[in-house]
Amino acid sequence: MDIFDDYFGVCMKLQKGFTLIELMIVIIIVAILAAIAVPSYQNYVTKAKIKEAQSNLIALSLGAENAYQRTLNYPKETLSNTNAVKTKFTTWNPSSDSFNFTYTSSDGVNYAVQAIGTEARVLGCTLTLKNDGTRTVAGCGSYTDWVK
Repeated sequence: MDIFDDYFGVCMKLQKGFTLIELMIVIIIVAILAAIAVPSYQNYVTKAKIKEAQSNLIALSLGAENAYQRTLNYPKETLSNTNAVKTKFTTWNPSSDSFNFTYTSSDGVNYAVQAIGTEARVLGCTLTLKNDGTRTVAGCGSYTDWVK
């Protein structure tokens, strides 16, 4: 009597590998998990980019406030791209290229800094910070307020 004989005397063969059904079940489970995880990850990345732009705007506003402390006026300029802003505020440098940053002050008393999304996930997303602390968000999909 062989060790693989069952109670009825039928010899059971030792199975090697996986059956096609087992393999298909595993593939379906992995596909379901991926379908759940990928959108969550994409939302996480979008939120992270928006938060990054917010912190860059706050750092830029600190540069403007520093200039105000030295001269009692904000720089009276309109800087329409990130490179111009970096040239004016030499201590400020954005942490990524996902947004284009602008600075506007027509009277030296008030200013507004803006981040406008340039990358696919945040394209058209506009974040604004003014010298009085007013913060606005526009065109950022489900993010309608500054992300906390």
